[in-house]
Amino acid sequence: MRFAREKYLNRLIAGQRNGLVKIVTGVRRCGKSFLLFEIFREYLLAHDVKEDHIIAISLDQRSAKTLRNPDSLLDYIDAHFTNDNLPHFIILDEIQLVDDFVEVLLSLMRKPHTDVYVSGSNSKFLSSDVVTEFRGRGEEIRVYPLSLSEMMEGTGADYQSAIQQYFIYGGLPQVALMDDPHRKEDFLRTMAEVTYLKDVVDRNHLRNEEGMREVLQILASSVASPTNPTKIASTFQSVAHLSITDTTVRQYIQHLQNAFLIEEVLRYDIKGRRYIGAENKYYFVDPGIRNAILNFRQIDDGHIMENVVYNELRARGYLVDVGRVETWQKENAQVVRKNLEIDFVVNRGSERYYIQSAYELPNADKANQEKRSFKSIPDAFRRILLVYEDILPRRDEQGVLTMGLKQFLTDEHSLTI
Repeated sequence: MRFAREKYLNRLIAGQRNGLVKIVTGVRRCGKSFLLFEIFREYLLAHDVKEDHIIAISLDQRSAKTLRNPDSLLDYIDAHFTNDNLPHFIILDEIQLVDDFVEVLLSLMRKPHTDVYVSGSNSKFLSSDVVTEFRGRGEEIRVYPLSLSEMMEGTGADYQSAIQQYFIYGGLPQVALMDDPHRKEDFLRTMAEVTYLKDVVDRNHLRNEEGMREVLQILASSVASPTNPTKIASTFQSVAHLSITDTTVRQYIQHLQNAFLIEEVLRYDIKGRRYIGAENKYYFVDPGIRNAILNFRQIDDGHIMENVVYNELRARGYLVDVGRVETWQKENAQVVRKNLEIDFVVNRGSERYYIQSAYELPNADKANQEKRSFKSIPDAFRRILLVYEDILPRRDEQGVLTMGLKQFLTDEHSLTI
């Protein structure tokens, strides 16, 4: 069994020989290396690219240690170039391990007949110097763990079996190929502790590993719930009886974002059309990683569903905010101002959708409560209520579309129906 990762392959194909460095990013073990070294390489060979015109180097391998020196790397690539004026494809995995890699990439871009593809599992190599030096010269291709559709296609699992596995174990390709639940859990625990946590601690030279672990656990416990560094610092003091400043918490969160483990979602005032510097939300790039951090306790289906919906939207290329809409309601013979939340304000180009995620709607009152915030939105963009139940899409008299999670996750064009 294998996963085709077609959407990412198509982006690599579309970017061929466009004069830009293709920068493939994503959390470790999400499939970046397999995409470049297997799937894309097979595509090139099948389309008449000669094997000796593909120069592929895994810089995190022990055998490539000497090539982390920038001059050695350039010399190696030069030695493998031919003079036939045919395109050469250079694929460099974990490029951030090379000293002065920005200068290396700039040098490669100046070589004629050269198409460069690099990957990295830490967003630092996309910031600071790269933003300055690479403005207009690089194209980021963000790779996420498997979507549910990708997992079903690669494993042949039916939806009901797949979604139950997905909520608990997520979509890391290696995990999806395992049959034994105990193996899945053991693998994810090891990844969470050794590959992710230790990597963040070592890479950022942190002295307080336990503090970073606590922040990670607090974020995992509060996934899909509003929070901020000050609130997390208070939790440290009241629950863990540890003293930590909100500035340190903010730095820890940034390190986790840099490692692509979590994403921060800002709050957006829909009527005021501005971002609000208040509590934001944090989602994990993979629910299996999140669950492993909590030792597979606190499996809250409602919050995990919201995380899964968020990841699916991001993998489809949408920008996502948390929406706030102000309304006035009558309470105890008085009219009071209320701020209602929209789970997701979803944008891509001229498209916009407002989405609420509800694991279950036991009665009409609950359904109306979920839709209440839609009524105060001052524009006509589509409003969608997603529910876990597998139902046929239906619209109410206000035009709100209620859709089952199955259709949303298995039909990439479901938002446009």
